[in-house]
Amino acid sequence: MKTVLITGCSSGYGLETARHFHEQGWNVVATMRNPRAGILPESDRMSILPLDVTQADSIAAAVEAAGPLDALVNNAGIGLAGVLEAMPMARIRDVFETNTLGTIAMCQAVIPQMRERGAGVIVNVTSSVTLMPMPLVAAYTASKTAVQGFTASLALELAGFGIRAKLVEPGYGPSTRFAENTDLQLEEMIPQAYAGFAGPILEAFAQPAQVTTPQDVAEVVWRVATQADAPLRNPAGPDAVALAALG
Repeated sequence: MKTVLITGCSSGYGLETARHFHEQGWNVVATMRNPRAGILPESDRMSILPLDVTQADSIAAAVEAAGPLDALVNNAGIGLAGVLEAMPMARIRDVFETNTLGTIAMCQAVIPQMRERGAGVIVNVTSSVTLMPMPLVAAYTASKTAVQGFTASLALELAGFGIRAKLVEPGYGPSTRFAENTDLQLEEMIPQAYAGFAGPILEAFAQPAQVTTPQDVAEVVWRVATQADAPLRNPAGPDAVALAALG
């Protein structure tokens, strides 16, 4: 029986991915900053651990408690939307600490055990913003594009040890807590000078033609983790698939 550790499982894509792996018979270590009871099945194959991917001690404790891992899914992330001019650098650094450096730190924490066993898979969840330039998400896009680049290099480093490193690129899911938290920041990050430019874009965000569901992402993460011949980059959700086809 295989074991997967998934970060950012309190809601949205991470929560559904944890459920999906459990349904497929895996041992699941579902992690989140503040564990919530009752959101995942009670099972001897389901463990919920606290994990803050920006804190080295928290990472070490979670990886030790999880034990041997066959797969790592780096899903934890925070959003940031608005005009770059108005974004506080402290907020931008927070986004990179979680989305980019947190993902790198988790990889560093699990690679040694996978290398010693000569097997394992790392799935880094990014975003469809890496597939095509989009306004109002410059810093967020930068944090996710960095993950794309280092994962491509990491895949080459690890291939000789039997470890696969892959990417899943979810589309826009406005029903997730991630999107809701991002929306809460918009009012303070759209200066009046940009109102005319930003207005139509925000309207399109509010009523997207296509959306990605947590189930869409969970299914792609599962496929990528379990199929040895999965490509490096894997769009998830109809909008992400459409953007990838344009590229």
